[in-house]
Amino acid sequence: MAMGTRKKHQEEFWIPTCTLARPEGHPFYQRLNQVLTEHNFDRFVERNCQRFYAATMGRPGLEPGIYFRLLLVGYFEGIGSERGIAWRAGDSLSIREFVGIPLDEGAPDHTTVSRTRRRIDLETHQQVFDWVLGWLADGGLVKGKANRD
Repeated sequence: MAMGTRKKHQEEFWIPTCTLARPEGHPFYQRLNQVLTEHNFDRFVERNCQRFYAATMGRPGLEPGIYFRLLLVGYFEGIGSERGIAWRAGDSLSIREFVGIPLDEGAPDHTTVSRTRRRIDLETHQQVFDWVLGWLADGGLVKGKANRD
């Protein structure tokens, strides 16, 4: 049996995002996003974080729904640093889909995640995570007590 030789193949320089291969998403994150959507997660966090965002100053900040989804990725995957969370979001197509980052955009930089974290107070973080974990416990995705207010 003869050994084949590798054919030289030059990749195209521009590839439309609609033609990229789309692997099956991660089942846990698909179900998690379904639970968050059913309970209007984005509206909930936007309402609770509204006071931390200026109406017109500077460039737009990181959307609260994207920010908290990034933190959830860190929580569920045991990633303790904002740099690690940002790297994971940029590297994984299923995480990008869960967080809501289009294929033609870069993932938020770790400094953007850090700046957003400093802007939002600890009580709001606790309120959001209690709310999320309560709904996830009700949906059977995590085990524990539901503590929603």
